Amino acid sequence: MEESVVRKFRKRPVTVEAMQITDAKSVLDIETWINSPTIGYSTNPPTIWIDTLEGRMEGRQNDWIIKGVNGEFYPCKDNIFKKTYQEV
Repeated sequence: MEESVVRKFRKRPVTVEAMQITDAKSVLDIETWINSPTIGYSTNPPTIWIDTLEGRMEGRQNDWIIKGVNGEFYPCKDNIFKKTYQEV
């Protein structure tokens, strides 16, 4: 049996599209961009609910909505987004 060893990995460089939830207008813009009946939203407070493979997820003001490499959408907290992505 092989010994378990901790290994290091680097995330592959990929380019994604993203929009930030900033206000009521941004929520409507994101809803149009996603264009799916499987999302819900509120403009007060600015919130979006997205059905993902992991279940329904919520994006709130300052969160980012990301379109992944397979066309899927999911929310990401601003601090995590800034650590993970840089604008191209």
